Amino acid sequence: MTTMKASGASTSRGQWTVFNHVKYEHLVAGISGGVASTLILHPLDLIKIRFAVNDGRSGGVVGVGGGVAEAAAVRPQYRSLAGAISSILQQEGFRGLYRGVTPNVWGSGSAWGFYFLFYNAIKTWIQGGNTKQPLGPGLHMLAAAEAGVLTLVMTNPIWVVKTRLCLQYGDIPLSGVRHGETQSYNGMIDALKKIYTHEGIRGLYKGFVPGIFGVSHGALQFMTYEEMKNFYNQYRGTPIDTKLRTLEYLSFAAMSKLCAAAATYPYQVVRARLQDQRGDYTGTLDCIRRTWRYEGVRGFYKGLAPNLIRVTPATAIVFVVHENVSHALTSRRAEIKNNEVTVKTTVEKS
Repeated sequence: MTTMKASGASTSRGQWTVFNHVKYEHLVAGISGGVASTLILHPLDLIKIRFAVNDGRSGGVVGVGGGVAEAAAVRPQYRSLAGAISSILQQEGFRGLYRGVTPNVWGSGSAWGFYFLFYNAIKTWIQGGNTKQPLGPGLHMLAAAEAGVLTLVMTNPIWVVKTRLCLQYGDIPLSGVRHGETQSYNGMIDALKKIYTHEGIRGLYKGFVPGIFGVSHGALQFMTYEEMKNFYNQYRGTPIDTKLRTLEYLSFAAMSKLCAAAATYPYQVVRARLQDQRGDYTGTLDCIRRTWRYEGVRGFYKGLAPNLIRVTPATAIVFVVHENVSHALTSRRAEIKNNEVTVKTTVEKS
């Protein structure tokens, strides 16, 4: 009987203990950070995507036929970050800088929320519930990679919609549908419906394969961030889960993001091109081959400058908001628990 209990406990521990470490504080804190950074920095994200899909072969101008301008949906060609901002403001107005912001808010908020939720649950499970136990680079990367895959499965459709809306310059005729129907989207829900209707579930998961490779980005970033925090706390002689100052969080988040972005940026270019409805790539390998053939190494780093300008402060905002909100919520949870214990002890004594 004892053996059976031990076996059952072992099975339960191996399969279900990870769920005991799921804390809503990390979900709320991650969503808060993701939404805040997106609302502030979305225009740079939009420009990064437009730079990324410019393959040098699809530019053009609005054609004129018979004295009447034909509304040709062409992809604008930008020469610089300042030029892109100026061009978008002139042609699309201020609202043009916020095309795709709704799915971006949903995507960024949910992605960061789920990522922090999964990552901290997996990390705490590996630590055996002892948050003061250092893991080392390998286990940090493993926890971050697992969290990244789970998050991507849940959020990839939102990223497809965001990319499509950011790249919406005009009405694009759909092939194989009624005459006059277009592929212009009137918001996030409309885009989800049209993509699913005309492209199926595969359309909502375009870019998933390079997204899987992109998990290495988050893994590298979180590993670097955690190791810098651990090293700094060990240098100070304090527990590794000690709350730091805002400037320290900002510094570690920015440095870890720069390292990860520089190392893994090409997958973002490939992913954006696959998700662009104007693209005619047959798959990930075809996109990589053609990018290399027509643009060389530089093609895989298009949009890197606006991306770094955007993601560095964005990540700093996310991590600072997450750390402070999660610490505040965790402290609140601990305070409530202590109060409940105190009340229970008082009642038992009386």
